[in-house]
Amino acid sequence: MNYSGIIIGLSTFITIGAFHPLVIKAEYHFGRRCWWAFLLGGIVSAILSMLCHDQTISIMLGVIAFSSFWGIGEVFAQHNRVKKGWFPMNPKRRKDYE
Repeated sequence: MNYSGIIIGLSTFITIGAFHPLVIKAEYHFGRRCWWAFLLGGIVSAILSMLCHDQTISIMLGVIAFSSFWGIGEVFAQHNRVKKGWFPMNPKRRKDYE
């Protein structure tokens, strides 16, 4: 039996599920300036994906890479959601939302 499809599907599900709260927490603690960390993580994951010889791991790294790239836009979208009052604002960074 070939389990790689199930492994890839499950890892994609877990990765996307992990990035949603990761973006929320990163924006809360670091604000919009954390976008570069998602960019760096995406670039590193994409390069590792291209260099990896195992197909399943390469695909999983690719999913992580593009989830990181998606996270960049979500950090800015999350900032706007906080400004609208949909998510809690970090009181230590109140001036970022004015």
